[in-house]
Amino acid sequence: MPVSPEPLVFPDVEQAVAEFLRARPELSGVPVGSSVPPGFDGTQRAVVLTRLGGVYLDDDRLDNAEVRLDSYGPGKTDAQAVALAVRGVLWLLAEPGGGTVFSDVTELQGPCFVLDRRHSDANRYVMRYRFVARVQSRPA
Repeated sequence: MPVSPEPLVFPDVEQAVAEFLRARPELSGVPVGSSVPPGFDGTQRAVVLTRLGGVYLDDDRLDNAEVRLDSYGPGKTDAQAVALAVRGVLWLLAEPGGGTVFSDVTELQGPCFVLDRRHSDANRYVMRYRFVARVQSRPA
């Protein structure tokens, strides 16, 4: 496939996943975003997404984005429940008619309890996923 002379438009994977999770009834009332909510001290429920990198496959025009999802709760059991709710719905992002740009979602690391050095009282489960998104051309 020849290289396109048009600039490429990469989807904002963090934003797309966050919007999807915010709309899910399983996560009703849980703040979801690319940073912790204002006033966060580690003891509230929340989901934080961080793109760790990934790779662009130019022949297929696919962005393979690796994203870490941190799930917090007021206790270890609560944090795990948030993580399991997220884990239970992420696969829906790649379903036909899912309304997103993802053709595949792959779990790279399931929920793992990890201490948070920024919030000593935090109960946090960390997961990593790969989201495959089509990259579009923007006419110059």
